[in-house]
Amino acid sequence: MADYRLWCMAESGNSYKVALMLELCRLPWEPVWVDFFHGETRTPDYRAKFNEMGEVPVLEHAGLRLTQSGVILDYLATATGQFGATNEEERREIWRWILFDNHKFTASLATLRYLVQFARTGETPVTEFLRARTVNAMKIVDHHLEDKPFVTGQRATIADLSMVGYLYYGDELTVPLEDFVHIGRWMERVKALPGWKHPYELMPRGPGLAR
Repeated sequence: MADYRLWCMAESGNSYKVALMLELCRLPWEPVWVDFFHGETRTPDYRAKFNEMGEVPVLEHAGLRLTQSGVILDYLATATGQFGATNEEERREIWRWILFDNHKFTASLATLRYLVQFARTGETPVTEFLRARTVNAMKIVDHHLEDKPFVTGQRATIADLSMVGYLYYGDELTVPLEDFVHIGRWMERVKALPGWKHPYELMPRGPGLAR
């Protein structure tokens, strides 16, 4: 058994954030597929054993079970000495952007993708609201990246891995990424990190969902 086990699914950008960190850090890990689309995370058994919040990802390591991608990324950065802060100012900046990601960036983008791509709701007032919110958040990030290669400066940190988590799903996002030049260049820089892989290469997909 690998040192790190990740309860995840390939369609989950939040799972991808952690899987990518594990891969970039060259850690010995294995994915454990969770059947989200058939309700596994909503079962009493899953919530009792793995995550009371009923979500993925869940990381198991050294007798610990950790949930919430930001917490897991912070744990791995501390454990490995990679992609973390080098001082208190950088630590605050990393968490400023992870919190922005969780509240605005990923929060809107991921929900929009789920409704359109998987729930097949079509366009509704909810998706219109989420798309506008997503585009506004992307404008903020695009402007921020105009004069720096990575979110907190000259090197990639867990802030980048958190914020980029959903962006490699391409057309599934139903937002025009090509409109955001600096985000596109940033994605290419992250993609160039040694060990980068697409989410559908790193984690298993559900039956009937694989391409």
